[in-house]
Order: sequence, then structure tokens, then C-alpha cells
Amino acid sequence: MKYGLELQENIFAPWRLSYIAYDVLKQELKTRQLDHSWTERDENDFVMLLDNELTKVYDFVNAKLSEIDARILYCERTIQTLQKNSTMHSDANYRIMDEALTEILFDVNDLSKFTRVNFLAIQKILKKHDKWTGLDLKHQYVSKLREKPLDKQRFDVAIVYISALHDICRHQGKSNDAKPLGEDQNAFERATAKYWIHPDNITEVKAIIMLHLPVLIFNKAKKFESSDAAVSSVYYDNSNFDLYTGRLQRDEEAEAIRFRWYGPYDTNSVFIERKTHHASWLDGASVKDRFPIKEPRVNAFVDGSYTADMIAAEMTAKGNPEATIKDMHFTATGVQKSFREKELQSMLRVYYNRTAFQLPDDQKLRISLDTDLTFIREDHMDGHNRHGNNWRRTDVGIDYPFNYVAPQDILRFPYAVLETKLQTHLGQEPPQWLTSLIESHLVHEVPRFSKYLHGACHFYRERLPLLPWWLSELNMDIRKGRVENIGLTRSRSFKPLIDGRYRRAMLEEKERKNQLAVVEGRNMSGSRSPSNNSNDDSTKASSPMNRRRSNSIDEKAAAQWRPVDNNNKQHQDYTSIELGPTGQNGAYVNDPLLPPPTTRYNNNAINLNNTNNNNNNNNNSNLPSKASDSKFGNFKARLLGTPVDDPASKPKYERQKVKVRVEPKVFFANERTFISWLQFCALLLTVALNLMNFATDNDTRIVGGIFMGLAACIAIYALYRFEKRAWMINRQIDGRYDDLYGPAVLCILLVAALIVNFYLRFH
Repeated sequence: MKYGLELQENIFAPWRLSYIAYDVLKQELKTRQLDHSWTERDENDFVMLLDNELTKVYDFVNAKLSEIDARILYCERTIQTLQKNSTMHSDANYRIMDEALTEILFDVNDLSKFTRVNFLAIQKILKKHDKWTGLDLKHQYVSKLREKPLDKQRFDVAIVYISALHDICRHQGKSNDAKPLGEDQNAFERATAKYWIHPDNITEVKAIIMLHLPVLIFNKAKKFESSDAAVSSVYYDNSNFDLYTGRLQRDEEAEAIRFRWYGPYDTNSVFIERKTHHASWLDGASVKDRFPIKEPRVNAFVDGSYTADMIAAEMTAKGNPEATIKDMHFTATGVQKSFREKELQSMLRVYYNRTAFQLPDDQKLRISLDTDLTFIREDHMDGHNRHGNNWRRTDVGIDYPFNYVAPQDILRFPYAVLETKLQTHLGQEPPQWLTSLIESHLVHEVPRFSKYLHGACHFYRERLPLLPWWLSELNMDIRKGRVENIGLTRSRSFKPLIDGRYRRAMLEEKERKNQLAVVEGRNMSGSRSPSNNSNDDSTKASSPMNRRRSNSIDEKAAAQWRPVDNNNKQHQDYTSIELGPTGQNGAYVNDPLLPPPTTRYNNNAINLNNTNNNNNNNNNSNLPSKASDSKFGNFKARLLGTPVDDPASKPKYERQKVKVRVEPKVFFANERTFISWLQFCALLLTVALNLMNFATDNDTRIVGGIFMGLAACIAIYALYRFEKRAWMINRQIDGRYDDLYGPAVLCILLVAALIVNFYLRFH
């Protein structure tokens, strides 16, 4: 598809006039080329026109970011008012703020797409200019793109602030003071899956996840900055790449050793990590061990002068638990042993910005999204000493996209990496929203993807005997056609739609289902007497199911149906989450999303109200009507939340058709069918050649010619069917893939050929 058409498809109608005039620039370039040879005046006019378009887009992005900044600040102050004023503390008010934050989140998503498509449009028009004129404007224009960058916009800070406020609204102003749980890899088993996300879909995927899981922040006392999301790791291996080969082949006790730090380059804490596949000391379980070390001690640890015994002695002096010291000593000893025996050296640095999503007090589900993934060489096997006597390069920080690094030393990965970790030891099932996301057009599954394996196979391919399977996936476009009613969209009136439905309707339906579950649980428990429960085996068998069902009910909905003991109410103090530091006299520190600043976030602490809502009007009017239990009521419930101005609001009885990812085996099946037809053609051709070459009369030669023509027709028809099926599969066209007429026509032609053969032979 030409980029002009792609740009038109991705235009957000209310912002249409603010997009780059791609067609105008292209037409101007083409018209001048056809009219006369390109002159210096033409070049100056074109550059001036392009400068105006770049300035228009850049100013619009700044204005929208300032507007988003101000709206977030307004929501923050309003939520603080709701928390501190008991008369305004109500579910309806928090729901209004939740809808306002959802609208802001949609604008952030739209602005992210707006920025990307305009940046790509400028890149495309510069490429066309250089191709048609023979000049090199693309490299000359780099300085202007750096002055007004469109590829370095960061929306992560805004998403984190929206997530914090959205989480407060989700809990009706109540605090969630649970500290983030550490990653105890031995505590339970996790099912891990990895996916690639195209840059066009990164912000949308973040927004969808954020609506269900909050952004995980380990240090809530510190204001979140974009550098806090940076994760850097230096991987170690030897010249034979034994660790690479072991991890790729998944050998028993295969290791991966890396030194990792979070945030800026000059951070003082470094984590030494070792991943072991099927560790023998854990009865074949895979494990990740890690322990912290001060950065000035890393070089001494690598050369062995700073031993595991010395680390253990220091930890003992600090009063650390004995079990922690023992685990650390075991890991440090094993890492230093690998350094000595395998002669490990720093090979590769991996950098990315990570956004983690998880409930602070729940490890059942954790999702991480890594963007700006970059691989940088650290070795000196080519004779170039990159890190001297240090354990890592000192000339590379965290300033993506690392334009100062030599092109042969860097690889910028084109996609983001989404990783889901789900507990499996308790039979945990993925939530419905996550299943819908991973089956949608927004993600591309890549099982067993490894960052180190990918970076190593790029820089050291000639030294490696084996390569990962996913390299071929990079040659294809992982973008898919948008699936209907999946993701973030807008109605005809530009109202936010989540999976094709309004958010308020989704919340109301969830609340209605929770209330129905509570009523059903009460009816089932109230219909049995204590004496019957003690003697009825079927009741005993069903009671655990009832308990599980009641435990899954949303606490907010359940509180509306349960009696509240007013005598046990206790006022609790407010707790706070610091979203930003304050200056002198309580003034807010200026930290906008994008310079130049116009507004800034309120850096006062957001108070999370722990007091309970006193609204206990549990009357019969709140009970769901019987109509909701009828078939007609259930049909209405299924349509709840469908936009009124959308044609989908009308009942549809046809099964919805959803495009899915085509598996490679489908293409192979098409090829096998084609080969089967060719085998039959080869058999007919063999018969025809024998009849023609060894015939003693003309009749036999005529029959041989008929069979030869029949074989040629069948081969051409088989090729046509093969190409048509391949075309339909590539475009995921919903149609018939079977052959209705080919086999029947083939049988008729064969019978006709046999009849002609017998006729000529006996007459």
C-alpha cells in the first residue's frame, strides 16, 4: 500500500488539518520534476514548504501535550478534593473522574499515533525527494529534525500519572499501601509468553493493559521520571559462545549470566543475575538467581579479588538474614566459577525502557512491555577494545537512540516486546481481557524469544553454528488488519470505545453481574436448612463452588448487599503517594511532558481515603428485575454498552467473522496439494510419452497426444489453484478454499480419454 493511502486511513478526523500535507508535498515534487529539471530555486521552495509542515505538526504536538498536562492536573486536584471532602465522596463522582481519565488516555493514544504517522510521512517524502532529484536532503535535514523532534516524544510519564489516578478511582479513593512483591522465582511456577508489538500499536497496548492493571512503581516516594524506566544489562559469554549455544539448545543446566542496573548509567547498585535451565540442585526446575553489588566492586568481583566469602562477611556484619546470605554466597560462588572455568567476557549490552503492570500485592499476573530495545557490542574480538579494563563500556549511557555509537556496533530492534507471566501452580487462568488482547491484531506471538540470543546472532553470526528460528519473522510485516470491536476506537461522535463499547456501560454491566452473583449466592444458601446441609452429600459437594464464586465477587458490589456495622466504624488516617517533589513554599516543580512548558502536574501528595462509604440504602429498588433473567433480558445485556450511533447496535444473528493469524502449516498444506496434482500430471505424462515414443500406428500416437494435452491442462489448472489459494491466505480472505469443479472435470476428461482410446483401438 502506498503511504499516502495509509496516511489517509490513519487520520483522526478532528485533527485532519494538523497532519502533514503529504499529497501536496508529493504533488509539488512531481509537478516540478515533470515540468523542468530540478533547480536550486525549486529546492529552496520545497525545503521552505517542508519546514512549514514540520513546524505545524511540532507546534500541534506541543499544544496537545500541554493540554493533556493541564487536564491531568485538573483531575489530580479534583480527586484530592473528593478524598478530603466526605460530602463529595461518592461512587458517582469517582466514576465521572474515571471517565475523564479514560478520555485523556484516548487522547494520549491518538496523539502517539499522530506523532508517528507524521514522522514517517516526513521520512517518506525525503526519500522520494532524494530518489527523484538525485540530491541528499535526507541527511541535510537531520539537524532540523533534531531541533523539532517527532521521534523522541515520550508518553510514558503521562500514562504513569493517569494510571496512578485511575487506580485511585478504581478503589473509590481507598489506598493500596501494599508494597510491590519481589520476584521470588522459586516460590511458584509461571507460564511465560512473549509477543512483538509494532510501534504503531505500542501506546494502544499500554492503554488497554492500564485499564485493567496499574503501572507497577517500586519507589512511590520518588517522583517518576522517564529515566526510571530504563533497564540496561551486560551479557557475558566466551569466544566459543558456549552460553549462547546452551540457551538456544535448552541444554540441561544451561546458563545465562548478566550484570543489570536500573535507571541512569551512574547508579551505584548493580544486580548480578544468573539464569539456569533445569537446575540440578532444584530437581530440574529452571531458576533465576540474583544479588546486588556496589558498582565500584564489580571489576574486583569479575577478576576474582572480591570473593563470595567477602560479600557474605559484609552481609553478616550488616545483620542480613542467614538464609539470604547463604543463597547469595551460593550464587556468587557459582558465577565466579563460571567466569574462571568458561573464561567469560562481556559480549553484549541490551537496553530498553520497561513498563511493568501488576497489582502491588498480587503476583498472579504480571505484564511487562519493553520499548526502545537496543543491542550494543561490548566485546573486543574484532581487535577493537571497547571497554578497556572496565566491566562495561563507559562511552554509552541511556540516551536512546545512541546516535553517537558506530553503526556496526549497534542494532535497534524494530518492535516492542510484550511479556506475560501467569501463575500456573494454582491453575490460574488468564483473564478474558488478556485473552482478547493476545488474540487480537495488536500483538504477534514469538515463543521463546530471547534478547541476548537475538543480539548475539546479529553481531556474531559467522561464529555461531545455530541461529534462532524467529529471524525469518523479521522479514514479514507483523501488522494485521484491525479486528472489529477490539482495542481502543471511537464512535461516530468520537466518544471513547473499549472493545467497541462505552466504558461506563462496561462498568455497569460488571456491577450488575456481581450483584446477580451475590443474589444467587444468597438464594442458594438460604434455600437450605442447617440440618439438610449436614446430611445432604450433594450440598456438601456444591458448597466449595459457592464459596469460590462469592470470593470472586467485586468487593464494591458486594458491599452494597451486605449489612454494615456502624458501631465498628473507625476513622483511619490518610496515606499518600508522592507524585512529584515540591519546591520552596509548596510551589510545584516545573516538569512538563515536553518543553516548552505551559502547565505542570500538581506535586502535592494524593491522599487515598481509607474511610468506608456510609451509603447503605439497601432497598428493594436496587434488586435486579426478573426481566434481566429472561432470554430477552439477557439479549439486552449482551448489547449493553454498544454505541447508539453505531450500526452494530442493531441485533445481528450472523456469526461474527474475525481474522486470525495464519499458521505456517496452512501454506505447507497448500503446497502439498499442489505437489499431489503435479504427481498425477507426471503419471499421465509418463503414459503419454510411452505411447508416443513406442507406438507402431497413428491411433496410438493420437491417444498419447491426448494424454499429453490432458497432463498439461491439469498442470496449468493446478498452478492456478495454488496461486489463488496462496493469494487468499496472504490476505486472509474469507472464502471457499476447497475445489468444487477441478476433481469432477478431471474425472470426466480421463473417462473421455479412455473412451477415445477404446474407440480408436477397436474401430
